[in-house]
Amino acid sequence: TAITITEQPVSVSVPVGYSFMLRCRAQGCTSLQYQWFCQYQSDCRLIPGATNQDLPIIAEQTQLYTCRVNDLHRNAVFSDWVKVEVHQCVARGLPPRLWRGEPVIVLNPSEQWVEAGQPLQLQCAAMGVPAPSYQWYRNGNLLEQQKRKKLWITHTKVSDSGTYLCCASNSHGEHWTNAVDVHIGEGEVILPPAEHLQLFHLVFVLATGKIALLVGNNRYQHHPNLMAPVRDVFELSRLLEHLGFQVVSLLD
Repeated sequence: TAITITEQPVSVSVPVGYSFMLRCRAQGCTSLQYQWFCQYQSDCRLIPGATNQDLPIIAEQTQLYTCRVNDLHRNAVFSDWVKVEVHQCVARGLPPRLWRGEPVIVLNPSEQWVEAGQPLQLQCAAMGVPAPSYQWYRNGNLLEQQKRKKLWITHTKVSDSGTYLCCASNSHGEHWTNAVDVHIGEGEVILPPAEHLQLFHLVFVLATGKIALLVGNNRYQHHPNLMAPVRDVFELSRLLEHLGFQVVSLLD
């Protein structure tokens, strides 16, 4: 082709009302013309007057965008489709004015009680420019196939029990969700939260062995985030359990 796109637009994840630019750059043998298109649900349409390399957007709803570039010889190419994800639950004016696009968690996963064999879904969401990528962890171990906002296990096993959290990252940094416990029961009653908490207290009232309390803090008000406190807590937890300790691990 006589036209080469040298800078593709990038997907973003922003609060409603946020203003930003989508950029597209191309090179060709003649002068080039640009035209932006958007798609909402199944409706794809040309954006009137959007004929510049940069497309100004005030985020109102989640949509897809692409840019067509053509030259004087009727050659044409399209940029990648990119997603502008708009979080309606985040108030206008947020994040703060000094936000550089680093990931900001807007939805944390919640604790789950699931019977073995049933599906498990954990969900999180983050804002970011560019849009963050996601990586889930269980007990500090990376889950290679779980790289989306939603973690989905079709048929759970008891071994799927554990503490889950997700890392949202982009070129500006990373941010972790809260850690949540997932309880998978097999042929037994799944305790609701209140009864589970009562049993937890009963166990520790009756405990007579060695108990270790591990606290991993990653969010500090006046100090940069640590490199890997979550992984450190789980590694140390396994070591102490081998030494005969009952271990309680807390995060943030």
